[in-house]
Amino acid sequence: MDRIFGEITGIPEGSEFENRFYLSQYGIHRPLQAGISGSQTEGADSIVLSGGYEDDEDNGDEIIYTGHGGRSQVTGLQVSDQTLSRQNLALALNCQRGLPVRVIRGYNHNSPYSPSVGYRYDGLYRVDSYWREKGLSGFFVWRFRLIKIKPLSDANQVSEEQPTYGQTQRVDTSVSRIVRDSQLSRFIKELYGYHCQVCQHTIETNIGPYAEAAHIRPLGRPHDGPDVLTNLLCLCPNHHVMFDFGGFSIADDLSLLGVKGKLYNHKSHVVGIEYLQYHRQHFFSREVGV
Repeated sequence: MDRIFGEITGIPEGSEFENRFYLSQYGIHRPLQAGISGSQTEGADSIVLSGGYEDDEDNGDEIIYTGHGGRSQVTGLQVSDQTLSRQNLALALNCQRGLPVRVIRGYNHNSPYSPSVGYRYDGLYRVDSYWREKGLSGFFVWRFRLIKIKPLSDANQVSEEQPTYGQTQRVDTSVSRIVRDSQLSRFIKELYGYHCQVCQHTIETNIGPYAEAAHIRPLGRPHDGPDVLTNLLCLCPNHHVMFDFGGFSIADDLSLLGVKGKLYNHKSHVVGIEYLQYHRQHFFSREVGV
């Protein structure tokens, strides 16, 4: 059976279900126990908030969702680190590929947004970002920031999503962007002559060279990185994407982790060691696909 990314025909937002069996029968969330329905090669089509993980945060239109794994089957407590694999990797793919995920809230999820009985389908969310951090129990968990995709009447922008294989559906979303200091962005690129600090290549276009200013510790919630020169790198688009999604990181001595080489650093540019450490802890993992 094909995995459906998006709405299920005939099941509107707000639909309620008595138990997990009916969620599965109607195709809203197929697994009878797992909180994430997905494949690490395709992505995740749905999640259930059921109170299983102590690190979950539910703010209605924004959810900080804790990934799968590392819990004791006896006590339900986190007893080991999570890895970016299986269902966690599936949900991470949604972020990279722009796939929506169905969110279901259960009665046993400790949130004012949860139903008092049974389960309720609460619409589509996009995976805005994901990262690794130490949870309340002291073990590393993977966390995913989910943002509600607004219904048509509440939207101010239309974008294309791919909810099913071979079918395109128009989904309306509201977009909130962090306004970055364009002066700093221009400065860091001009300082390096639009050369990437990793590969030292520059991209030539018909209007001149191109490079991107990359924040080491991301701006905005929940990372709240500062828009300062010490938190910026000049990267080519390929290495910018790799860095943002944990394909490589940078050691305190500026040697590269995950790829060969050392970060080229201009004598006038001080890279903040505290931001490198934050990136390594929250985004860099050698366990992808384990």
